[in-house]
Amino acid sequence: MSRIGNRKLVLPTGVTASIDGNTLTVKGAKGTLSLELHKLVNVEINDTEIVTKTKNDSKEANINVGTMNSLIANMIEGVSTGFSKSLEAVGVGYRFQVSGNKINVSAGFSHPVVVEVPSDMKVEQVSNTEITISGIDKQKVSEFVANIRKIRKPEPYKGKGIRYKGEYVRRKEGKKAAK
Repeated sequence: MSRIGNRKLVLPTGVTASIDGNTLTVKGAKGTLSLELHKLVNVEINDTEIVTKTKNDSKEANINVGTMNSLIANMIEGVSTGFSKSLEAVGVGYRFQVSGNKINVSAGFSHPVVVEVPSDMKVEQVSNTEITISGIDKQKVSEFVANIRKIRKPEPYKGKGIRYKGEYVRRKEGKKAAK
């Protein structure tokens, strides 16, 4: 059985969890998240703990008990502290401009790329080349940040592009001059 599936998840103060049929709902200070539970996984809620167990000993049940445990752990962390990711634009003229629920991305194109921010996420502009995106759903925050990064991925020769904060871009040497 999955070792992650054996992990007992502790609910922090201010966070409550409830099961209604096949849906787990976690409520906290930052908001509410719901998850459709897998048919081969049992979820038990004891006072301040959540335990995931398999319904049978099949391979599929063993695979999914760890996945469900991790998804529930992400929900608990999201409603209590939230998730955030930072992006930075590297290159001459590469910048972000946040206005309301839109991000104008200047990334070397002839036009700025306008990205609509989902209602459940918050974007904070640290500087004109750096933004931080935060929200309660880890999957949605990561996907949104990846879509912004996809506008202009960092290239290996000069390192220009949009990258995660602290991301290492492996550089290539380029052409050598003829001798």
